[in-house]
Amino acid sequence: MQAAIGGDASSYRRLLESLAPLLRSLARRGFERAGMGNAEIEDVVQETLLAIHLKRDTWDRTKSAGPWIMAISRYKLIDALRRRGRSAGVQVDDLAESLADESARDGADEQDVERVLEGLNGRALDIVRSVSLEGQGVRETAERLQMTEVAVRVSLHRSLKQLARQYRQARE
Repeated sequence: MQAAIGGDASSYRRLLESLAPLLRSLARRGFERAGMGNAEIEDVVQETLLAIHLKRDTWDRTKSAGPWIMAISRYKLIDALRRRGRSAGVQVDDLAESLADESARDGADEQDVERVLEGLNGRALDIVRSVSLEGQGVRETAERLQMTEVAVRVSLHRSLKQLARQYRQARE
């Protein structure tokens, strides 16, 4: 991505070509989860690639491009699902990914995140911080904590559900 933004046309072409299969897979899974056919997969892929191209200057070069690209992909998928007349729900896994996008946060958001995380402790807090906030992978986190990947995913899922429940209760 760095070379592509720097003007290296062949790097840019390789980047977009390597992203297309991943974006296609994400779109296919999203449509399947929503119980819809696959007719618009290529449209979502092309819209995502176009958005990456048009918004490439908004990417923070000090951060990994992965979460930034995944966020664009997710929003393009949601747009496509909405166009088809179905509401798009956010899965707990999607919430974890969106928490990893630190580029949109400011100091007040950081304080809000810390306040919400006070409801967790121990490994649960470590897993949420690692995967959702720092953008580390499940495998990487599992290895560091000497846990299985499944155990990390289950803990993350339960922790995010707990945080969502606490948030709803606080708003009541």
